[in-house]
Amino acid sequence: MAKHHRALGVAHTLRPVQPVTLVRPHAAARAARFFVEKFPGRTLYAVKANPSPDLLQILWDNGVTHYDVASIGEVRLVARTLPESTLCFMHPVKAEEAIAEAYFTHGVRTFSLDTIEELEKIVRATKGADDLTLCVRIRVSSELSKLSLASKFGAGPGETKALLFAARQAADTLGICFHVGSQAMSPDAYAQAMERVRMAIVEAAVTVDVIDVGGGFPSAYPGMEPPPLERYFETIHRAFESLPISYSAELWAEPGRALCAEYSSLIVRVEKRRGDELYINDGAYGALFDAAHVAWRFPVTLLRAEESRAKDVAFSFYGPTCDDLDHMAGPFDLPADVDTGDYIEVGMLGAYGSAMRTAFNGFGTDETIEVSDEPMATLYAGLEDDADSGNVVRLGARRG
Repeated sequence: MAKHHRALGVAHTLRPVQPVTLVRPHAAARAARFFVEKFPGRTLYAVKANPSPDLLQILWDNGVTHYDVASIGEVRLVARTLPESTLCFMHPVKAEEAIAEAYFTHGVRTFSLDTIEELEKIVRATKGADDLTLCVRIRVSSELSKLSLASKFGAGPGETKALLFAARQAADTLGICFHVGSQAMSPDAYAQAMERVRMAIVEAAVTVDVIDVGGGFPSAYPGMEPPPLERYFETIHRAFESLPISYSAELWAEPGRALCAEYSSLIVRVEKRRGDELYINDGAYGALFDAAHVAWRFPVTLLRAEESRAKDVAFSFYGPTCDDLDHMAGPFDLPADVDTGDYIEVGMLGAYGSAMRTAFNGFGTDETIEVSDEPMATLYAGLEDDADSGNVVRLGARRG
């Protein structure tokens, strides 16, 4: 993989015709160390956020040993990349064949479920194994998160008692898991969910060995600057300590976005300007899926050798395909004089950017360059011992 010091150097040295993904291994390493050192339990990386083998290796090298996998493809990927890692199959609805392969071929012992039907499937597929960790997923609110995950999965209040009791009979280790939604903007999301866990345990009167608070840990984006992550950890720890659970119970979390958002960004070129609309060479069917389909605002900066003196104004983007849906409303604040041929860096795309990319309409690129400058925003200030910390950029600033 090619290396450059800064994003600006990539744009003006290489003058790339296609989009270029920039990766910052030091940013992912820093995030991993932060969770391993500060979260009061075990950290499982949610592989769906970014399944890059290079990233998986960085997280492993910095202390993340457990991985939340959601498909047999992710099971195979992580088993191949990190053969000594521990895999937890946390999708609540799985093919029976996938369960069997995960258990017998890849050594997976942890599975989630949210119905009696799924529990029976796991028992059949593993041939009545007696060494299972079974995590019952309960439904909790997503009202304090930017993206809801409350409707598709999770046992409801009237279903949890029987499900927990049945899972306890089949499990060597019984857990309860939940997901508060993506980009939780308040630690209270976890406090409310843990109260729901308390109610479920008391109602079912079972011994619980694992509490898995799932994902939802945020990153920083324009207009979405969350509280410090330590506040989330403190809230979770207090709630966990007050639960009626086994004296040896473990606390787990499944961060995805928070571990990888700062890992990569994207350099795009402006191919056309029409008023306050910029036509760029990546979009809704590439790394900017979320910008188009869920109106996610990513930080942007104009990559010019001489900093523009023009006032920032709001732009929207069109991607390169022939589809009208290839539109990102933003707003994306850039200097008013941005024009055709300019390069723009779109930041915080390590989470779900590369993972959602397609080659629709013949567009797309796999070019990746490692850089050592700082991501455009960070929640891990103070852990910059191995980074070019003199180049930290806050949201809304431009890097020259």
